[in-house]
Amino acid sequence: MFLEFKKEVEQVLKKALKRASYEYTELELEESEHADISSNVAFSLARTYKKSPAVVAEEIVRYLEIPSDSDDTLISKAVAAGPYINFYVSDFFLHETVRKIKEGIEHVGEKKGKIIIEHTSANPDGPLHIGHLRNAIIGDVLVRVLKRAGFDVETHYYVNDMGRQIGVVVCGAERIAFAANKKADHAVADVYIAANRLVDANSEFLKDVEALMRKYESGDEAAVRKYEAVVKKCLSGIQTSLQRLNIRHDLFVWESEFVRGGAVEAVMEELKQKGDIKFDGSGSALLLKLDGIEKELVIQRTDGTSLYTTRDLAYHRWKSDRCDRVIDVFGKDHELVSQQLSKALEILRVKVPEFVIFEFVSLPTGSLSTRAGRYIAADELMEKIEQRAYEEVDKKRKDLDEGKKLEIARKVGIGALRYDMVKVSPDKHITFVFEDALDIEKKGAPFIQYSHARACSILRAAEEKGYVIADDYDASLLREESEMELIKKLSKLGYVIGSSELKPHLVAKYARELAESFNLFYKDCPVLNAEEELRNARMVLVDCAKIVLSDVLDVLGIEAPEEM
Repeated sequence: MFLEFKKEVEQVLKKALKRASYEYTELELEESEHADISSNVAFSLARTYKKSPAVVAEEIVRYLEIPSDSDDTLISKAVAAGPYINFYVSDFFLHETVRKIKEGIEHVGEKKGKIIIEHTSANPDGPLHIGHLRNAIIGDVLVRVLKRAGFDVETHYYVNDMGRQIGVVVCGAERIAFAANKKADHAVADVYIAANRLVDANSEFLKDVEALMRKYESGDEAAVRKYEAVVKKCLSGIQTSLQRLNIRHDLFVWESEFVRGGAVEAVMEELKQKGDIKFDGSGSALLLKLDGIEKELVIQRTDGTSLYTTRDLAYHRWKSDRCDRVIDVFGKDHELVSQQLSKALEILRVKVPEFVIFEFVSLPTGSLSTRAGRYIAADELMEKIEQRAYEEVDKKRKDLDEGKKLEIARKVGIGALRYDMVKVSPDKHITFVFEDALDIEKKGAPFIQYSHARACSILRAAEEKGYVIADDYDASLLREESEMELIKKLSKLGYVIGSSELKPHLVAKYARELAESFNLFYKDCPVLNAEEELRNARMVLVDCAKIVLSDVLDVLGIEAPEEM
């Protein structure tokens, strides 16, 4: 409903500005502590018309026409407060919010076209680690947000099957057996780590790797079979980890497809014709000079083979032909690559992707490296956080059977992990701490999940007493400040989704604020002990809170337990 309220504010404000003969560029509407929506358009108009902002605001308010006798207006009043114009929701807005949530009338964004989002895309040389988790979870929440906003979204995992590290593990697999008692991606990592020791100790092994890479790029059947066996083995383990995190991809796209299909060669030839090309100092490797970027892009090696960036250009051209927008989730270490990619795609006249660049995640224990065998696997992290969650459940809920404790621990543990990866802006570094993620007082996922469980508990208790959620409730009885503030917060999910397109942390922030608002209502307003008519209205409000809390948790990819 908040979106509808905002649209009504826009309409009446535009009409008032026209009547007052003010020309403007933006209405400058924003949420405010002092109103439901506030406009500071008077500031910019004051500079243009050489008047005091407060005078301008007063003039605009005089021209506002809010129908006081209408039963269906969403605005109750508008007042000038110094330079600001403050708008407030009506009783009809509050009643309609409750009605629509109760009746399951959800705001769905208008159809807006197709988006391809690429995220995770970890090299198939071992399991996902904590750094990959932030990429995967940010990407998955973006997918969920954009789908809710009305986009047709296709999710890609771009498989780097042609890099040197994959050549090392494939060549290593000819000499080192995969551990049969380990999860597939972990077994691949063991071979990769051992094979890297061979690289360091034996120059002949590295020559074998490079020879195998050339054979694979040329499509040699034996080499292709070897590569596919190793890469698919690793991807099977990675997919299992992603499924545990409630993440799925629509398509796994192998970069080798673009090499052997001729797309990479076509990109290189076009860049040679259209771009500013030069040879490196040895006269062999081809470099592409890009406007505004000091470092040239290497588009072809000295031996004539392609590079990851060149193959990535072919992949992006292919994606661009299949959608309206392309979004890539990249780590901070790919920032230069993203800039080079954009400039090169402009030369090719290909749609430039939108990038969500995220800062890294660390643990209090320090740096990570898959090559050196110094990494915290996502599986290990999930095991640890679920175990910590189980310890908390076991301590507080001795009444539950073992299966129920494990189920709640899984939901809480994975929820805590997911939430902590998106709760701050992607461009900010985070340090993941188990205790903080699981601490209800820290107001992360367990805090939000507990609010949902509390709403479920209230409704279960009501049912045990023989109370039912009535259809003839009187929403006008919900006049306490915490009741009205909760209804306003419940109205904003669609608005937040529309405002959070590439900012998943805003959805996480809203979820926390909604849980806070519900808890304040619960503290201030007795539900089951209230007089019958008020009890009916408050039970409806509890049910609405339960619905929206479950909904926003789903947008975050987090399960909503009914008890904790």
